Amino acid sequence: MGNNPLVIAIVFVPFFTGIIALLFSQTEKDKTQRYISLAGGIITTAISVMLLLQVLETGPQTYQLGGVEPPFGIIFVADNLSALFGLMASTVLMMGILYSVSCHDKCISYPAFMPLFMFMETGLNGSLMTGDLFTFFVFMELMVLSSVSLVAISDDRYGPEAALKYILISGMGSLFLLFGIAAMYATFGTLNLADMGQQLASGERPLLAQSAGIMLTAAFLLKSAVFPFHFWQPDFHTTAPTPLSAMLSSVVVKVGIYGIIRLVTLLFAEEAQQIQQLLVILGIIGIFFGSFSALRTYNGKRMLAYSTIGQVGFILLCIGWGTPLALTAAIIYAFNHAFIKSSLLMLMGAVASRLKPKSAEFSYINGLGGKLPWMIGALWFVGGMSLAGVPPMNGFISKFAVARSGVADSQWLPVILAVASGVLTLTYMFRTWQNVFQAKAEPEEVRVKVKAVGDSYLAPALLLAICLFLGLYARPLVDVASATVAQLRDPSIYISVVGLFGG
Repeated sequence: MGNNPLVIAIVFVPFFTGIIALLFSQTEKDKTQRYISLAGGIITTAISVMLLLQVLETGPQTYQLGGVEPPFGIIFVADNLSALFGLMASTVLMMGILYSVSCHDKCISYPAFMPLFMFMETGLNGSLMTGDLFTFFVFMELMVLSSVSLVAISDDRYGPEAALKYILISGMGSLFLLFGIAAMYATFGTLNLADMGQQLASGERPLLAQSAGIMLTAAFLLKSAVFPFHFWQPDFHTTAPTPLSAMLSSVVVKVGIYGIIRLVTLLFAEEAQQIQQLLVILGIIGIFFGSFSALRTYNGKRMLAYSTIGQVGFILLCIGWGTPLALTAAIIYAFNHAFIKSSLLMLMGAVASRLKPKSAEFSYINGLGGKLPWMIGALWFVGGMSLAGVPPMNGFISKFAVARSGVADSQWLPVILAVASGVLTLTYMFRTWQNVFQAKAEPEEVRVKVKAVGDSYLAPALLLAICLFLGLYARPLVDVASATVAQLRDPSIYISVVGLFGG
């Protein structure tokens, strides 16, 4: 198959957009960088749509860098999974840039902010598209270092501390990933995913390769903020600027999920049962830990960060369950969650931006709803219903897919978990809606100045419109997810499309 420029464009359009943005000024009044970045985000999203349509119509697409054939050269591969996740990431990141255009955080005006944001998107999309394990590591580190830098320059005084904590924990995950890569190369003499998958499929199972599988699994779990590797996430998300925190909780954590799916379907399909048993255990614990922690916290952004731990737990549970319907549910859940969570974090940021100093502490924002546009409260209500899995929003489709996968396998645990999690989610989301948007603050509770103008809620409104569309017209996503699982369960499709001319 010939080179498809769309495969490489989705990775490097954000990169060159960031480079171009560096050439222009960025101040509170001069938003040239933001508009350039928004244009790049729109182009990248359009590319992701065209790429997914081509993949669905004609099969996986590839691009060989420098014309060097694999397994020796670097190749980018867009199959159903990477193209679908690429569309998810590009769309949500575009909305993050749109939010940044009207964001009042001082750090948004720093000349480095928008270029770093675009480099983060480059790392994210590159991680999804690369067909080489070491290149995956490089792109993932670009994504991590960009996001760490963005948190370090945030307005929050604890930003540098949270960034340091994250880079230490992420560094541990990077070491696991690097050791796993080294072990795979020592075993197979290649880092091409298709080549390694082909050799593993032939029955070669050296002990070193199995050890590499353990290290890679640990690395991806750390990157996904899965319980018990979650402890960096609440602080990091709470101190991050709103456009960044919305990306971290919605799409950045999905790179680790993507890596886990590749592990259990392409590389270590025979060992998948052992990995999946671990994922089921961690997923169940994560669901309840995340939900109860969200109930206990008294900061809006921290609450949503803990909520992400619970939602990622559902995705892990479905991957661990391993049946075709469960894997389909995992993909649907991951896709829908990105739009729901990013919209809610932006809405919380819009609420917090009305305060001086900016804060998402419930002690400050409770009763603030009377001084906010009514639309923000309405959008929060809709987003909360979607996160809890109430129809007709896309969150219901996610929960229903999880429950259906359990019923089809005569297992009622997924059904019980979906219902229990939905009740807990409704509890903390309705509590927030009631206290912030319905209650009236007593005079002694008002400790901060309320500003007349805050961040725009256009981006979260558009995201929730997408959520409603995905809930009312779920069939296209369900069909794509089902086709993706069918493709994942036949690794020979991925291997054959790469074309191992040198293998």
